[in-house]
Parts: sequence; structure tokens; C-alpha cells
Amino acid sequence: MKKKPDGRRISLKVPLLYFLYLFIGWSIYRIGFKFSDSLEELYIKPIIWLLPFLYLIPKEKLKIADLGITVKNFFPSIYLSLALGVGFAFLGIIANMAKYGGIDFGANIGSGFFATALFISFATSVTEEFVFRGYLLGRLMRKFDEWMSVALATVLWTAIHVPIIFFVWGISGMQIAVYLGLTFIYGLGASVVFVRTKNLVAPTLLHVLWEWPVILFR
Repeated sequence: MKKKPDGRRISLKVPLLYFLYLFIGWSIYRIGFKFSDSLEELYIKPIIWLLPFLYLIPKEKLKIADLGITVKNFFPSIYLSLALGVGFAFLGIIANMAKYGGIDFGANIGSGFFATALFISFATSVTEEFVFRGYLLGRLMRKFDEWMSVALATVLWTAIHVPIIFFVWGISGMQIAVYLGLTFIYGLGASVVFVRTKNLVAPTLLHVLWEWPVILFR
């Protein structure tokens, strides 16, 4: 990875305040409300997570390409995400077998159609990757070297997934460790992929493939 940029004059105040808003706001939502996955992921999450960007983008004078929305490295992004996604899918199968004593893909998908679940997963991926890879990781890279940026972005990424553990799923013990472990590993992989490609396509597709190990383990 590249050397550390001279970020002495670059302030992270706005990105960190945004993350603080997101963590507190999303935690309050998790505590106080529970709607269907489709309503939550297609409408509520984009409003809470993305609405502030109507202010942040002009405030920080960001261009679309700064957020990873570009055709640059488009096909390499697809190939790389699919290659890494095979590994995450394998982890999902192992986790499912460990929990149910065999492969039971219907255990956590429920009676809904697979295509619907896949569409919701894709919508979730677009929102979350835009925030954590496109915006937060991108801002961190202006201040720190790439390894430090990846590490910090991964910590923030893992932290935002803590509220769902306690306020929605109610899991404990080894399940928490496995979930946070998968989340952290994915965060590292997605961040490195984004650093290499500067394109949101790669982490977005990888995110879709990563979500299924998490769904299958729950």
C-alpha cells in the first residue's frame, strides 16, 4: 500500500461527527423500533444513513468519484469481489453445518422468496458500502496511510453492528464472537478491495456474498 499522506492539516471532525450521529441514531432506532426487513432496509436505513449526505457532500466539496462511484476498474472489481466471495460463502456453509449439524439453508431465510432476500441484501450493501467504504474510508485515507485507514474503518464498521446483537437478535457467548469475527474479517477484506480498486462495485458485491454467511449462522 501507499505511504502515509501529509494529513496534518486535514480534519476528520465532520466524518467522525457523522459516525457518532449514525451510531447513536441507529442504536436508538434498534432499541425503540422493529419493522420488517424490507421496510427497514429499503426505506428507513437509507433515510437515517444517507440523508445527511445532502449536507455532507457540498460541505466537504466531494465529487462522485471521491465516493467510489466510477467506472474505473469496473470489471477488475467484479472479478475480485466474486473471487473473495467464494471464501465467504464457504464460511457460511461451515457455520451453518456447525450450528444445525448439517446444511439447512431454510433455517434463517424463512418462507420468503430467495430473490426478495437477495434484493434486500443488495439494497443494504449499497447503503452501507457507500457510507463505510465510499465516505468514511475515503476520508480516513486523506489523513492516514492506507493500512491505518483500513484498520480504523474496520473498527468503525464492526462497531456499527454491535447494536443489532443486543437489541434485535439477543444472541450471546460464542455466537457474538463468531458474528463480530465475521464482521471484522469482512470489513478488512472490503476495505482492502476498495483501496485497491477505488470502486464501490467490489465491496458492494462482496457485501452481498458476505451477508449470507451471517444469515445462515443466526
